[in-house]
Amino acid sequence: MNTKTLDKTSWEDYLNHFSKALGACLTEIEVAGLDIGDQIEAEWITLAGISYDPKDDIVAVDMVSKDDKNVEHLIHKPVELVIQESAEGVNSITIVDADNHKQIIRLKKRLSLPAP
Repeated sequence: MNTKTLDKTSWEDYLNHFSKALGACLTEIEVAGLDIGDQIEAEWITLAGISYDPKDDIVAVDMVSKDDKNVEHLIHKPVELVIQESAEGVNSITIVDADNHKQIIRLKKRLSLPAP
């Protein structure tokens, strides 16, 4: 596995490119911090895209729930973005916010069923 920390000036372009190339993918979001413990915010639902708005300094994770409702997870004032990749692609994106909370966005491809 390869881990890389991205420079903040490249977040917007990287996340836009990542979202365009995403394909069918499920995501789980874990939020962890000393003051809040570990919490699962989203559990293996469809990832629609991730974007960074430098003007408002927010990362938005857009998802679609199992009952087709739009779900958005916002990360305010992010300070670090780390990508973990393998030969199959991106496995996770970890974003640390100004409150030192880690937002771990885990990814896995949807399983394709064989044709009947």
